[in-house]
Amino acid sequence: MNPQTDARDVRTTARKFVAATGREALRLVRESLGAEAIVLTHRATAQGVEIVAMAEGDVQETVEAAVPAVAPVVTASADPTVLSELHSMRGMLEEQLASVVWSDSQRRDPVRGRLLRTLLGAGFSARLSKAMLEKLPMGQSYADGMAFVRSELARAVPVHEDEDALFAQGGVYALMGPTGVGKTTTTAKLAARCVMRFGADKLALVTTDSYRIGAYEQLRIYGQILNVPVHAVKDAADLQLVLHDLRDRHMVLIDTVGMSQRDRAVPEQIAMLGSSQRPVKRLLLLNATSHGDTLNEVVHAYRQGHALAGCIFTKVDEATHPGALIDTVIRHRLPVHYISGGQKVPENLVRADRVQLVDSVFQPRQHSPLFVPAEADLADEAAPSAQAQGETDRLRLRYQSLIRAMAHDAQELATTAGALAGAHIGFDGARTLWRQAGDEAIDAKAVLHDLSTYARGEVAAGCDTHVLALAGQVGLRATDSGDAYVCHGSLLLSDRDGLPLAAPNQWLSTAAARQSAQPGSRQAQWLGQQDFGKRLVHVLGKPPAVEQMLAWQAEGSMWLARAPGSTAVTDVRTGAAITLARLAFVFDDATERPVRYRGKAALQCEAQVEVLPRTAIDRDTLSTLRCVAVRVVDARSRKPLSQTCVLTNLGDEVSAPQLAQWQGWAADAEPCFRLLRDGVQLVGGMGEPGDPHMMKRLLVAGQVTTTVWRLLQAGGEWADRTRLLLGQLTGRAPRAGRAMTGGALYAGVGKLFLLLDALGTESAGPAQAPRALERQG
Repeated sequence: MNPQTDARDVRTTARKFVAATGREALRLVRESLGAEAIVLTHRATAQGVEIVAMAEGDVQETVEAAVPAVAPVVTASADPTVLSELHSMRGMLEEQLASVVWSDSQRRDPVRGRLLRTLLGAGFSARLSKAMLEKLPMGQSYADGMAFVRSELARAVPVHEDEDALFAQGGVYALMGPTGVGKTTTTAKLAARCVMRFGADKLALVTTDSYRIGAYEQLRIYGQILNVPVHAVKDAADLQLVLHDLRDRHMVLIDTVGMSQRDRAVPEQIAMLGSSQRPVKRLLLLNATSHGDTLNEVVHAYRQGHALAGCIFTKVDEATHPGALIDTVIRHRLPVHYISGGQKVPENLVRADRVQLVDSVFQPRQHSPLFVPAEADLADEAAPSAQAQGETDRLRLRYQSLIRAMAHDAQELATTAGALAGAHIGFDGARTLWRQAGDEAIDAKAVLHDLSTYARGEVAAGCDTHVLALAGQVGLRATDSGDAYVCHGSLLLSDRDGLPLAAPNQWLSTAAARQSAQPGSRQAQWLGQQDFGKRLVHVLGKPPAVEQMLAWQAEGSMWLARAPGSTAVTDVRTGAAITLARLAFVFDDATERPVRYRGKAALQCEAQVEVLPRTAIDRDTLSTLRCVAVRVVDARSRKPLSQTCVLTNLGDEVSAPQLAQWQGWAADAEPCFRLLRDGVQLVGGMGEPGDPHMMKRLLVAGQVTTTVWRLLQAGGEWADRTRLLLGQLTGRAPRAGRAMTGGALYAGVGKLFLLLDALGTESAGPAQAPRALERQG
């Protein structure tokens, strides 16, 4: 039997169907292949919707033909075209399995499925709807479920509730948004409220719309009615002059040019407003009649450059699916200032109220149900429980059979899993955590507790006298909205070999939040409350402030930090104020050791002196610090290659060479924090406000990162074979002579976890892994 010929024959059993809509394409599939056909792929194309499907009778033939057609991954090569198609199908199967899991959840709690349809019908996105329902307790009635949903939405929607404070603060406000959203009318409505609040003499109107015919005239008429001056500007310089002339006005409202969110001139308009010496706060107008994807695109376009002060909903009287508005402001955390509906000035502008906003979404409306999912449209999800269970089990069996065919060699996977479990890199614990990432019954608090227990076990087995706590941070972005976050975390490193043992905790803040001036202070506070059984050393990227040094000295905490040559200190030997770069170090008696520096043979040695920070006020209170200088010279020419400095409050119980090595290990491990970004995406990505499992996914990704990093650094034939297998599982096998990237290896580990679960393969027996996060070996 020729494997390549058989594999090509298998490919001919899949057929492609293209139609204008997904429903029409599915109808063609049923007519051609029968009601039991399996959909392999489903995507939108320029011609419409494309579906690739297989008849039920072809599935078993595919499995039987594909198993002998694919050789073991590591020991033999296969047809690149076949492997490419199999890799593509594997991703599709993973998505199908995720759908099965969601269907299982709906079957166990039918009310959840009905609530989901209600939220989708109101205009909410699937992601936010599922995030809301994940927190819904099981066994609720539909009425109780709706009350829960209303309460969660009201809690999550951001609203600017203090109008008095808004008017008292005053300032310059620019109303922005796409063409036709109602900026001029809303400007007039808001101006009328201002006049009624503090009088016409404290308000001025400005328009930048010199393109639309009659734009200035329309605003001028409103200004005459309100007895408020109206000014027209055409560029940034003109705006500067006008705002300077209006500096005595308590509030200035700017009606801007309407532009499509895809117009390249949008950033120019934002830049013009941002160039003013008088701060301009931007309010984005959101059209309630727009589709959710359109609203999301509008926010992304208009928030660039400078943060938006808030938003105003317009045309709410014309909207049929207002849930999209609330969904958008929740995901983007965009405060709602006012609600506008109708043309009357100023009656049709009201303050935003959380409860009224949410209630308005679910009010009965007389409109066509054409685009609202009904029970008949989602009949599969509303099927009787026994039938749904049977269908789910049947699909699982089919997917498992196909995965077995695509897994190249189940025995090879099992062997690889066994090698990983025996390598003492935390593989079994990482695999258990990976499962917990998708388990709704396990929350972040439980994962944090397990991680702390696991960390103590790893430190006890992997450290001699100290454990190094490396502080770092990485930028993350929300999957849908693109909102920026900063993840602050710590890695516990071995004092024996510098490898990361555990990541017991992570912290999350918004990128706009003010960061602590003390490096690693938030991590250090939590770590100081833990007992890992070894002496903890905080390893920092820069020296802490003197106040932090004093606090840690009082607590008995130890720290180690890289220090730039410009750091100002006092030389304890001479009392002279000097920088670290100009300190005199005595390297004469130091022992030189051969090292590799940037791929070249070199010699390294260390010397140390005692110093005090020059900013130390009470030198009698702060103990002296050790400054260890690490010098590297060329092995042949003795030419200096580098000299770095390390500051620490550790005593002589740790030698200078050991301190230098610890700092070097810490520098080598810093890329782990960037690798965390790949892990977060693989376990579900960064969610939006209201996502109850976002912190759990962050904790899981942090610990799994330590396993991936240790595998990336591992040596030996087993490690090379494992990395090759994981690369081929992702379709990105490393090229000869090139090291595998951390991101590719992380993706391969995720694929391996999925395949092992689908194949029912365990990496260790019950006696080897009795609990979730116990140390292996």
